[in-house]
Amino acid sequence: MHRLLPVAVISFLLVACHHHSASDRNSGYGSAAFSPGIVEADVSQHVKVLASDAFEGRAPGSKGEQRTIEYLIQQFQRIGLQPGNQDGWLQVVPYVQATLQHADQAQLAIDGGKGKSELDFGSEMVVGSPADEPHAAIKDSPIVFVGYGVDAPDQQWSDYAGLDLKGKTVVILVNDPGWSSQDPMLFKGRELTWYGHWTSKFEAAARHGAAAAFIVHDAAAAGYPWNVVQTAWSGPRFSLPTSEDATPRLPIAGWLTTASARKLFADAGADFDALKKSADVHGFKPVELDARASIAIDSAIVRGQSHNVIGELPGSTRPYEAIIYSAHWDHLGQHDHQIYHGAVDNASGVAGMLEIAEAFAHRRPKPQRTILFMALTMEESGLLGSRYYVDHPVVPLDLTLADLDVDALTVIGPSRDIAVIGYGQSQLDDYLAEEARTQRRAVTPGAVPKPGFFARSGQFNFARAGVPVLYARSGFDLLDGGVAAGRKAYDDYIANRYHQPADAFDPNWDLRGMVQDLRVLYMVGSKLAKGNAPFPQWKPGSDFRRPGAEAK
Repeated sequence: MHRLLPVAVISFLLVACHHHSASDRNSGYGSAAFSPGIVEADVSQHVKVLASDAFEGRAPGSKGEQRTIEYLIQQFQRIGLQPGNQDGWLQVVPYVQATLQHADQAQLAIDGGKGKSELDFGSEMVVGSPADEPHAAIKDSPIVFVGYGVDAPDQQWSDYAGLDLKGKTVVILVNDPGWSSQDPMLFKGRELTWYGHWTSKFEAAARHGAAAAFIVHDAAAAGYPWNVVQTAWSGPRFSLPTSEDATPRLPIAGWLTTASARKLFADAGADFDALKKSADVHGFKPVELDARASIAIDSAIVRGQSHNVIGELPGSTRPYEAIIYSAHWDHLGQHDHQIYHGAVDNASGVAGMLEIAEAFAHRRPKPQRTILFMALTMEESGLLGSRYYVDHPVVPLDLTLADLDVDALTVIGPSRDIAVIGYGQSQLDDYLAEEARTQRRAVTPGAVPKPGFFARSGQFNFARAGVPVLYARSGFDLLDGGVAAGRKAYDDYIANRYHQPADAFDPNWDLRGMVQDLRVLYMVGSKLAKGNAPFPQWKPGSDFRRPGAEAK
């Protein structure tokens, strides 16, 4: 078998400065030059294009999607990849799109024993129909507080035990019981689990027969401010058709601000903060409030198709085994005549994936295992593109070594550390730490603020399907300014740009840290691409198991 080049030689290729031209015909966006290595100028060029006004925020099913697909295919072809879905570049992902009509007139009416309220859409609540019903309504629906709305047999925890929820509306806290209690032995402590993800909560409420569900937003527990929720629920929402996803769905679901929840509980003569605290410990019992909810909404329902874009670099000796690099290409499109450019989230990740593909395509010898480069759709709508792929894989999941996800990379300069989101789950953490040492960087568990994002990026569906995953990016310990500067920059991004029009390309970004991250992710993939490298495994105590639970 061929052996990989020594690390020193590979590193030289990564920083090579010789550029080759991409013609107007191939690029579609004017002439450009790209290096065979991973360099700042190339990352910047890709982000500049993908986050430009011409791509209209890259919404699924839009002109922005078509332009994104064209650009990705052009770049895959220029790089020298082959179509990754048998003979094609695209994997069709069907969707149902629901758009709330007359949102400005939508009101959630609360009739309580101590008072009445009408909560307005946008400023006080958001709502939609996950079941994609053209007309959905509840009238005088009894309201039940179900704590975190968690049904977790593996944790011996059920917030629904003994409940009959037919015709009732549930109010649910965001995150899971380990968050507020800060008990590291409860769920995963301050780290967000699948049970704390909003889609999991709505699914649990639907399984137990609720007519409607509302999650109470809290910026610290959710990890993002209310304007992110407001934006996400103000435009079209996507789901997989029931033929692809038979998970029970609620006729009506949405979010409440904390202030609205307090108002609702006060109308019922209850103390929201006291009941919230009681939900943090074993033994919590749901509370039926002295209040009823009413709302009626209409949605425009459209069926369509979006696409995962897949390029392939075939393995030289073991082409039937694969490593995946994934990044979601989609963002939020346009709302109220404003473009949500999604430059960091996630034009940066797509650009990074293209740069890693470029480096692999120019390396010698060729990788012995196949490498798939996968731009996934509808991540912003509940990780739908990755969910569809794991149900329809190009390479069987038991022959897939790992998924290395590239999402929302940092643009604030180099750091002394690299953070693993979901640290401690698989041997890929150790592979990353070994390669990071060549950059004199340390892997720092928990460097990204809690709640973590492990259950909020596309790699999570690969993990649920049993494929070990790695989701990593620069930590906060910046070379210039240390941890204080890193946290300040992160907080500023979340507060002012995350899922907002201001997440736009900036030519003054410091991309040195992003390039460091991409190079180390490339090195991890290089290790896995060796034909004699063992399949990475989940660690003892992990939440996941490989397909078939067999070591390769």
